[in-house]
Amino acid sequence: MCYILIIVGRRTPSVHPVALRQLRGLGDNIRLARLRRRFSATLVAERTGITRGTLSQIEKGEPSVSMGAYLNVLHSLGLHEDLELVARDDELGRKLQDLGLTTKQRAPKKKV
Repeated sequence: MCYILIIVGRRTPSVHPVALRQLRGLGDNIRLARLRRRFSATLVAERTGITRGTLSQIEKGEPSVSMGAYLNVLHSLGLHEDLELVARDDELGRKLQDLGLTTKQRAPKKKV
């Protein structure tokens, strides 16, 4: 009997064009930050625990690279505190939340 083995690769979800553009911008910013610090790709990859190829993909803004790898690179460059600013002032979310809030009705005061 003969068996055929079919290997199915990981499927990368499609990325919205705006998000893809933002990822590419993030990759460019990461590369510029590394170059400003005069860190070699090998050094950052070693500090981060990834391969130079993965670092190259991050600097190109590839969506297939895990968010954890992006975060580790940002941490190794000292840029991890910038992540705390993401969605910190969620103005739209707060407005939507306020629209959905109901106020409790109090019972009328008793006359003494």
